Amino acid sequence: MGSTGFSWTLPDHPKLPKGKPVAVVVLDGWGEANPDEYNCIHVAQTPVMDSLKNACSLHALTHRFCAILGCSREVETSEGSWNGCRSSIDDDMGNSEVGHNALGAGRIFAQGAKLVDQALASGKIYEGDGFNYIKESFENATLHLIGLLSDGGVHSRLDQLQLLLKGASERGAKRIRVHILTDGRDVLDGSSVGFVETLENDLSQLREKGIDARIASGGGRMYVTMDRYENDWDVIKPVKTLRAEPNANDQYLPPFVIVDDSGNAVGPVLDGDAVVTINFRADRMVMLAKALEYADFDKFDRVRVPKFRYAGMLQYDGELKLPSRYLVSPPEIERTSGEYLVKNGIRTFACRQVETVKFGHVTFFWNGNRSGYFDETKEEYVEIPSDSGITFNVAPKMKALEIAEKARDAILSGKFDQVRVNLPNGDMVGHTGDIEATVVTCKAADAAAKIILDAVEQVGGIYLVTADHGNAEDMVKRSKSGKPLLGKSGGIQILTSHTLQPVPAAIGGPGLHPGVKFRTDIQTPGLANVAATVMNLHGFEAPADYEPTLIEVAEN
Repeated sequence: MGSTGFSWTLPDHPKLPKGKPVAVVVLDGWGEANPDEYNCIHVAQTPVMDSLKNACSLHALTHRFCAILGCSREVETSEGSWNGCRSSIDDDMGNSEVGHNALGAGRIFAQGAKLVDQALASGKIYEGDGFNYIKESFENATLHLIGLLSDGGVHSRLDQLQLLLKGASERGAKRIRVHILTDGRDVLDGSSVGFVETLENDLSQLREKGIDARIASGGGRMYVTMDRYENDWDVIKPVKTLRAEPNANDQYLPPFVIVDDSGNAVGPVLDGDAVVTINFRADRMVMLAKALEYADFDKFDRVRVPKFRYAGMLQYDGELKLPSRYLVSPPEIERTSGEYLVKNGIRTFACRQVETVKFGHVTFFWNGNRSGYFDETKEEYVEIPSDSGITFNVAPKMKALEIAEKARDAILSGKFDQVRVNLPNGDMVGHTGDIEATVVTCKAADAAAKIILDAVEQVGGIYLVTADHGNAEDMVKRSKSGKPLLGKSGGIQILTSHTLQPVPAAIGGPGLHPGVKFRTDIQTPGLANVAATVMNLHGFEAPADYEPTLIEVAEN
């Protein structure tokens, strides 16, 4: 027993053997939906995933079987604690962060959005060290709020910004500047106009109360500040002038700075000011947080570095303690399955996919929002080089082949007991709204899965294939009756966001015990059930507080 009162030792599973290599493959953005022309997974040639889906009744012959897991949001939301299909009660779709947290943690934790909701509702957000720190600037300086202006609920929410504006103004903020990032990715392209109108109405009401509050600058989320995993530092780099381009969409809206009648910026960050990044999701805030906080930052010339107080809505990287000040304490996700398995001798390989900006999903998020290794002697994380400057729909195959080949080599090497990868094609290309490219990318992901599963077959191993949330299976906005919605021009309204659809799960391989089958007593199986399942496949029983395993072993 350790000092924390529990043992890291996992009990042996009474029926399942150890020693079989296990491959865990996450098809990002791969949901289950009715087949039609806007279901890119259905339209694409995906023989591997089709065979897994069709083999449900052929377990004895094919060493594989499948099921449908619940919807993607494995997180306690403002509506309650949800796991699986029950998340369809509202419109808060899941995301890769919480999906991989659940896959790795085996339990459901209140996450970013819920934590912020709770802190705003209770008022605790205004009582913590982070708010008291920025409050020191309220009397004589400016409060700057930077973040995604959207109600998509993936990285931020407009209503949380509205409440923070109200709360800060009631607690002494006299001058407020909002720096907005337009979305068009998690919400419909073009919706930024409505969000700006809502925000401007709130700011106008504050001005009527004598508070100098206004929008100061902004730009599209993929053009300004919201890059991730150090993929493209030019996105984080500040700009000084207004640039306008026709036909720019919300995601790639050129940067702008609002100036007064004299041509001076209305909201520059100056000595003594306070800056808050309002996004609750970590991955697209880490780079900006580094640029705002690190004194020795060297990724680009910051030109002018005023002495300001900076806090994040949350702490975006617990390992790096970044940022050092934050308004809402992050969830404590401890005792993840990855740490348990490593401490029980499981040698682990995970692809760190720089090109796909997804490497953090099978490492950082999987490991409970923790950077680095649990044990460098038993783990290896591999990075796939980036093709910078190429949008995902222009090169829709992405690096799926290279990722699969790395996984294949790791499996065949015999050095690892677990190999896990994220194939992000369906999500990243699905976000572009390009239906034709999304069909191509689904085919590429399926081909990559085949490479990995063939390697599993060769070494007599086991595989578990699943997804973190939907996206590519439905590329249009729909009415309540399910019919595609049309825009003002008469064309269909493209859907670029994640969906509420359930996701597949397939388990198989020649190393799988012949008596293994899916349990039927779990009412709403979901992503959080996967961790205990993987532990079983390695020959261990899961901790008692984990969500129950998806599988059982039938008596002969």
